[in-house]
Amino acid sequence: MEKQGVKAELVEEMSCHLKDLLDKAVAETMHSYKRKIASALSSKKDHVNNKRHQGSISEKQKVFMHRASLLDDLMEVEHFRTIYHMFVAVLCVFVINTTAVDIIDQGRLFLDLDLLFYTFGQLSTVVWTWLCLFMYTLLVPYRALHVLGSLYPESSHPLLLSAFIGGLLLVCQIFVLGVLPIYVVTQYKLPPASSFIVILEQVRFLMKSYSFLRECVPLLLRKEKKDIQLPKFSSYLYFLFCPTLIYRESYPRTTYIRWNFVAKNFAQFLGCLFFGYYVLFTLCIPVFTNMSKQPFSNKTLVLSIFHATLPGTFVLLLSFFAFLHCWLNAFAEMLRFADRMFYEDWWNSTSFSNYYRTWNVVVHDWLYYYVYRDLLSLCNQRYRAGIMLTVFLLSASVHEYVFTLSLRYFYPVLFCLFAIFGVLFNFMMNDKRKSPVWNVMVWTFLFIGQGIQLCLYSQEWYAQIHCPLTEKTFWGLVTPRSWSCRL
Repeated sequence: MEKQGVKAELVEEMSCHLKDLLDKAVAETMHSYKRKIASALSSKKDHVNNKRHQGSISEKQKVFMHRASLLDDLMEVEHFRTIYHMFVAVLCVFVINTTAVDIIDQGRLFLDLDLLFYTFGQLSTVVWTWLCLFMYTLLVPYRALHVLGSLYPESSHPLLLSAFIGGLLLVCQIFVLGVLPIYVVTQYKLPPASSFIVILEQVRFLMKSYSFLRECVPLLLRKEKKDIQLPKFSSYLYFLFCPTLIYRESYPRTTYIRWNFVAKNFAQFLGCLFFGYYVLFTLCIPVFTNMSKQPFSNKTLVLSIFHATLPGTFVLLLSFFAFLHCWLNAFAEMLRFADRMFYEDWWNSTSFSNYYRTWNVVVHDWLYYYVYRDLLSLCNQRYRAGIMLTVFLLSASVHEYVFTLSLRYFYPVLFCLFAIFGVLFNFMMNDKRKSPVWNVMVWTFLFIGQGIQLCLYSQEWYAQIHCPLTEKTFWGLVTPRSWSCRL
């Protein structure tokens, strides 16, 4: 009995001791937790303040840094690689289908690439035109800046000198970068893809030269005589080839070139080119070839638009992957250009405003820094909605300009979708929309928009062939042939 009593006392004493220890541990844990919470809140506040301070500084210019393209990071995930493999499998199905049909119908393999060769015809003309544009952009703006930099500090009339050199350069820009590509495309009657190359390079050289002058001239005019440091020719030459439209004296660079990565991206680019060709050749051309000859009806138009939705979506995705990922990454790797953020996760967008910002970061940066912010500064930080509308109209006009000259007919489908519906969706579906339902809506409108563009542009292309213009009047040139042929 005594032993049991002693044992009970020991158990009770131990339980009380453990209870005290447990209470002490809980109290210390709560005290430590409160300190951690307070420290975390304090550090978060400091981080926000630092971020705001850095934001106020970094808003003045774009900051380049070492970062890979988003798809390269996602390709490390096996599940995402499977989606990529599915697209490759679809391409293999197109190839197998074409091979089987040729063997069954003709008894042999017949690769009908005539349309592809026609689309990229007259490449010699494209090459010499590009060389002219490149040599002019390389030499004339750079030389004009150096002349201004050498004469401006000693000039007694600096404003007159600046106006004279600027006016002379503007005239040269208009005639060489403005008129020459239009003359070549129209006079030599370049096919669509070759015309796209010339006109897109025209726009690229204009944007590059403007960025170079916009970044260098204000610094040159603000500095004192002894502080003037003109940009290096090697830096400007590098800028003309690197995949960005924002000029800097130097960019973050990688340590070496991965030539297997370059070859892989060029191979993927060619694969996307043939993929797009098979999509258009098998899904679009048979449908739209004779459509302009048939009686027009609203039923036919609606059905053809939805028929073009799937191939139009393929064209959208292939264009993004081929150019914004493969082409730009290949050149970035060859030039050891480290900042590979050419796009962001636009596919997750729940608003069109976010989609426009993340679809093509290269062009968006140029529009933001050199159009939106400069106009906002000129207007004393007022009229933001009007300035945003101006940026939309400028972007839509340039897109329509490229399509009009490349296809050689005026049919403002893209302009209307971009400048009218795009603006409405940008204000209606803003960044406050976070539900996944809005992402579904964004994709739905993208699908329908691609179907409308592919359908109407294809109809107009064949209408131009089957119903040529007999009398060249102004209204005849601006009126779509797919409309006038049915009147």
